[in-house]
Amino acid sequence: MKLVVVGDSLLDIDMEGTVSRLCPDAPAPVLDVSAEHPRAGGAALAATMAARDGVDVTLVSAVSEDSSGEQLRSLIEVPCVLGRAAAVPVKTRLRCAGTSLARVDRGGGSGAPEVTDDMLDVVLSADFVLASDYGRGMLRDERLRSVLTRVPVVWDPHPRGPAPVPGVRLVTPNLPEATAFSGTSDPDDAASRLLSVWQARAVVVTLGSEGALLHCGGTPVAVPAPAVPVADPCGAGDRFAVTAAVRLARGAAPDDAVADAVASAAEFLAHGGVSGMRAPSPSTVDEVRRRGGTVVATGGCFDVLHPGHVRMLAAARALGDCLVVCLNSDLSVRRLKGEGRPVNGQAERIEVLRALASVDDVVVFGEDTPENVLGRLRPNVWVKGGDYTAELLPESSVVRRWGGRTVVVPYHRGHSTTEILSRRT
Repeated sequence: MKLVVVGDSLLDIDMEGTVSRLCPDAPAPVLDVSAEHPRAGGAALAATMAARDGVDVTLVSAVSEDSSGEQLRSLIEVPCVLGRAAAVPVKTRLRCAGTSLARVDRGGGSGAPEVTDDMLDVVLSADFVLASDYGRGMLRDERLRSVLTRVPVVWDPHPRGPAPVPGVRLVTPNLPEATAFSGTSDPDDAASRLLSVWQARAVVVTLGSEGALLHCGGTPVAVPAPAVPVADPCGAGDRFAVTAAVRLARGAAPDDAVADAVASAAEFLAHGGVSGMRAPSPSTVDEVRRRGGTVVATGGCFDVLHPGHVRMLAAARALGDCLVVCLNSDLSVRRLKGEGRPVNGQAERIEVLRALASVDDVVVFGEDTPENVLGRLRPNVWVKGGDYTAELLPESSVVRRWGGRTVVVPYHRGHSTTEILSRRT
């Protein structure tokens, strides 16, 4: 299944620091910046999420040729076809202790983003399309809108953007967006009106902690959300839209796709939102590289930690100066192992792994395989334990791109998660 994400891409920057004093001229906090985290935002963030879920995804967007545009291009992790834009929108959040103090927006400029024939061809070649509108003009292009009527689409709208093209499979406004488009703040009325006005097959109004309301023309379906602590809601709408698009593309009914999207967004928020998508901290990997050391990585589900895991991790750590564990997310484990897994949730698995002396850091990935996270981490050595040969591992070709090598450490028979779980039955 080939997914194309088309829409407006942004440059998002989180400036993090500490606050211990106020400005002398106003009751405003002074942020002493300790770290700056840039990332691809907007449609580029949605495409990144899909790629980390293991989806074959291509981004179609427009990026300026200035310094901000160059920085954004360097952060895009997926195959892309890019037109030119006047200026990349840059959104900078000032954050302290996991809380946003303020946001500074700049860029965006005037003038319509460029839509080329190559971009239209990529959209037409898609099995499914996610239209990610951030109100910057890409989805107003008439040629692009014409093409979008010829492919199955999930449309994630924006109040400053255009209405979806007729016939889309699902439109995913949040309540403020639905209110702005429909003129009513009642989710049921808003979804019903927009279903008719937009000529869509289905409209789902997302309601944050209250879940979502899906309208397909009959009785609306209310989908509750699990209660999760939310420190940073940024990116939850993208996470919802990506999951809904992928599930529909794979044949799910709209109510099942929306239920999965609500659960996926809740899990995303519970694990830190966009902050949880970052690679290992510079203090771990970059420091080792600065002093000429060897970065080692390994990966897996590590659901029920047993002696075989512990011995493999110790052997991996002995091959270098730091060990980073690439850990399958809960959704990834469920896809690989089936319902009922993982037995231990992502947060618990991270805590146990980080408690081991052999493990220096843990990074979570949502795909079925770790190729994308390896591309960001770029370890010198990739380690697997078990009945493998390095030549047969798909990760080997990825690691060779930057001169890394793959090593297989001894497999310890008699220890497996499946065997341990079978003893309970």
